[in-house]
Amino acid sequence: MNEKDLIYDWNAPLPAAGKVQFDDETLRDGLQSPSARDPELDEKLRLIHLMDELGIDTADIGLPGASERAREHILTLAKEMVGMAITPNVACRTLVADIAPVVEIVQATGAPVEVCAFIGSSPIRQFAEGWELQRMLDLSRDAIEFCTQEGLPSMFVTEDTTRAHPDTVRALYTTAIEAGAKRICICDTCGHATPEGVRRVVGFVKALVDELGVDVGIDWHGHRDRGLGLINSIAALEAGATRLHATALGVGERTGNTEMDLLLANLKLNGTIDNDLSKLGEYVRVASQAVGMPVQSNYPVFGKDAFETSTGVHAAAVIKAYRKGDAWLANRVYSGVPADLFGLEQVIAVGPMSGRSNVTWFLEKRGIDPTDARIDNVLALAKRTPRQLTEEEVLEAAGA
Repeated sequence: MNEKDLIYDWNAPLPAAGKVQFDDETLRDGLQSPSARDPELDEKLRLIHLMDELGIDTADIGLPGASERAREHILTLAKEMVGMAITPNVACRTLVADIAPVVEIVQATGAPVEVCAFIGSSPIRQFAEGWELQRMLDLSRDAIEFCTQEGLPSMFVTEDTTRAHPDTVRALYTTAIEAGAKRICICDTCGHATPEGVRRVVGFVKALVDELGVDVGIDWHGHRDRGLGLINSIAALEAGATRLHATALGVGERTGNTEMDLLLANLKLNGTIDNDLSKLGEYVRVASQAVGMPVQSNYPVFGKDAFETSTGVHAAAVIKAYRKGDAWLANRVYSGVPADLFGLEQVIAVGPMSGRSNVTWFLEKRGIDPTDARIDNVLALAKRTPRQLTEEEVLEAAGA
């Protein structure tokens, strides 16, 4: 039977909107997580190479104004990225003093570094800071004009855009575009937006760009305080965003950002991108170790439990597919996410709900003859144990 006939897909593909780009914020915004550690330089370099291999377009490699260590790491990472497909950017406040060090980095590397100049935009932020709109416009213009004069590509970032007044958003983006910004970034800084809110704000900004008649990219940067980071990023793409920001495992301030790994996986599955994601599992493992945050067992796609089952009916279906010699079938018969697309594999375990096929497969995979006696002993232990058995427990019960 044709593979396409085996799964009826009710999902609608995203409308074509040109090539979607990705900006990886793991090494900057991601490190603002209260639980994250700042990785060593060699760990950051490994992550940059994995990002490049996954087809991620840009990476935020730090905040030059943070510290001397940050500047040293940024310089090394920027040098490493020369000749790669992925290109660097850095975050700066809309202050010339913050941006000036980037000129030195560019001179040292001989390659462009995109400046992501940010300023708060919501009325609550303006009230707390005591900012006047004209002062914000002046700072934004000065910062972007400095980038333009120095030949630095720039993206103008409005923090808390999803709680900002349309008139303020219009004024800030128009000023930045007139000053030479090549991209503008809509931020859901506090994870406030719902998918409908995302569509409205991105649609508003897209209409502004069209009205101005300029070739300016629209970025989306989302947080997941309400658990909506991933779906909001997809909604932003549908509404006209051309580059999506995310972090490995969703690490970031408070509850974190959109998950880069899940974003790539979902866009791969719905046909929006055709990136080779066979190293996505490695990217997740390396990032987890680098920032010191373990992957939760039930984390989608990349958690320990994602492709593991000890349920007899489920396992039997997977095993039957493998016995047919059909890896494609085995990776899809009881999974909406094919493990093999992401460098992972199905795992059959043994637990209270297992059947004989689980034990047979488990033992065969380890080169052990699955005799009736061994299967009976393992199942007897499994049925009286209120959890999945460890490998050692199965082998001991099998007398192997």
